[in-house]
Amino acid sequence: MNPIDQEFDSESEVEEGEMTFLEHLEELRWHIVRAIGSIVVFAILAFIYIHEIYDGVILAPSKTSFWTYRMMCELSKKTGFTDLCIEKLNFTLQSREMAGQFTTALTSSLMIGLLFAFPYAFWEVWRFIMPGLKMSERRAARGAVFYVTALFMMGVLFGYYIVSPLAINFLANFQLDPSIVNEFDITSYISTLATLTLGCALTFQMPIVAFVLSKVGVLTPKFMREYRRHALVVILIVAAVITPSPDVYSQILVAIPLVLLYEVSIWVSGYVQRMRLKEEQALMKSDGYED
Repeated sequence: MNPIDQEFDSESEVEEGEMTFLEHLEELRWHIVRAIGSIVVFAILAFIYIHEIYDGVILAPSKTSFWTYRMMCELSKKTGFTDLCIEKLNFTLQSREMAGQFTTALTSSLMIGLLFAFPYAFWEVWRFIMPGLKMSERRAARGAVFYVTALFMMGVLFGYYIVSPLAINFLANFQLDPSIVNEFDITSYISTLATLTLGCALTFQMPIVAFVLSKVGVLTPKFMREYRRHALVVILIVAAVITPSPDVYSQILVAIPLVLLYEVSIWVSGYVQRMRLKEEQALMKSDGYED
């Protein structure tokens, strides 16, 4: 360890030594308060513009004019697979409770607030965790907020533009009998949309999970390569669950990003292993020099 790293480590130890347990709790409390405050601010803004948000964002996947459906029709024309083009969504939305639309507006605003405040909220949590890390761990985790946020947003976009439309199309056009009309409650629609979107956002955190598990020594790139075929089977099963449609093209469309995330996770695990080996070699050289 060079003198600069020693200086920073000693400073952090002094700072931690000066703070009592109650002071740590107080600091954590303010980080949580600021994180929740950011969620509340974005939720209020979302509630103010809730009509525009519903018309242009939340209800968009329920209309055939949605971007994904139009692109699938274009792809259908170019490839000749007519099943890809979605020309009709056989369902209507309704609210069955007196205060149903108002409570739905509140819950939707809260979810939107959480979505947009996520980068800042995670940054607040990270600010509390980071001082407890060693200098080498800080260097290894540099850019954590950016990567976590980027993967989260990529997962949200993937869930909103790919997975949700495919699932909504299948569920809307599936009928046990033509006499049964699909009239979905708005809360059921919102729940499906939110679950699929946020589920994809969490799934896209796979490289981050691989980094943490590799850092603590639980996961290795060798293990992930050996079980690549098993992982592929699991990914295909997950893709089949996420997209209830029996259409194999939809499942492949969902599986491809998951496979890429797995390959990226292997690279991340290998990077952590290489960094650990370098640190061990540097430590051995340092010990040899001292001897």
